[in-house]
Amino acid sequence: MRIHQMWDTHPNLKADLASVLELIESHIRVRDKKVETTLKELVHSGGKLLRPAFSLLCSQVGPEHNKDKSIAVAAALETLHMATLVHDDVIDESDTRHGRATLHTQYDNKFAIYSGDYLFCICFNILSRYATSLAHLEFNSRSMEKILGGELAQLNSRFKPSVSVKSYLSRVAGKTAQLFAISCYSGAIESGAKRADAMNAWNMGHYIGMAFQIKDDILDYNGEQVTLGKPVMNDIRQGVYTLPLIYAMQENASAFMPLLEKKEALTDDDMVEISELISRYRGVEKAQALAERYTQKAKKHLNRMPDGEHKAILLDIMTRLLDRRV
Repeated sequence: MRIHQMWDTHPNLKADLASVLELIESHIRVRDKKVETTLKELVHSGGKLLRPAFSLLCSQVGPEHNKDKSIAVAAALETLHMATLVHDDVIDESDTRHGRATLHTQYDNKFAIYSGDYLFCICFNILSRYATSLAHLEFNSRSMEKILGGELAQLNSRFKPSVSVKSYLSRVAGKTAQLFAISCYSGAIESGAKRADAMNAWNMGHYIGMAFQIKDDILDYNGEQVTLGKPVMNDIRQGVYTLPLIYAMQENASAFMPLLEKKEALTDDDMVEISELISRYRGVEKAQALAERYTQKAKKHLNRMPDGEHKAILLDIMTRLLDRRV
């Protein structure tokens, strides 16, 4: 079982993440063995497993750490994440993820959508067995509503150059930060953490998620396809306008409009020109500064949580994510 190399420095956590994937795989039972094999391959497709890692680490916040339960909660959250990614790839028409062909590329959109739906079912199947209370299960249901609401907001804003910083951040809060927040909160609450500690875990996860998505959006402009596992500047081609572009357009929107009005007809030369404009108006630098502010807020909430080995590991992960050394 291949777990991302970023966890090599934390062998105990790496072993628990392997158990997370094993649990997810054990719940995939489909009569058609070809379909079952495809879904199991998706589970082991090489993601970093950040959200289950945060959940596992936060499960050490309270006094009632239960390894089996913490692994189960982490597995449910990762299954939810995988389900949203499968649907994302259909909507974005992405051919690859983590360097591998996406489900809808291998088969078709219907297969991918039903596969994502199946993963949603597995998520709540696991949660229903292991969640401490119905209230916690309902909390996760409401969180999923916000996640999907963020996805719908992004879909509805495609090819709309008028996207503001406020609306972008609201979209990210639902689309990405919500799942980071619920991962941290779920780990903490299932460990019997005090209400204040669980809320610090929630806020830490929220700010981590905000910083993570902004940094991910920055990489869409200046990263490499080999590193990202997806086409560079694909967001703009898909009509998804993110923070570096939004900041740059605040300085001179008229310079961008003739290009963005082309929508799907943008050429490679157009993309180069957009990239140069974003660089000229320091869109990436401004976005990076905001990601740093969110990271500092996350660290502030981490510092308020009970001491333990988990805090040092959480700090290490946060730092590496912002520097994008993983």
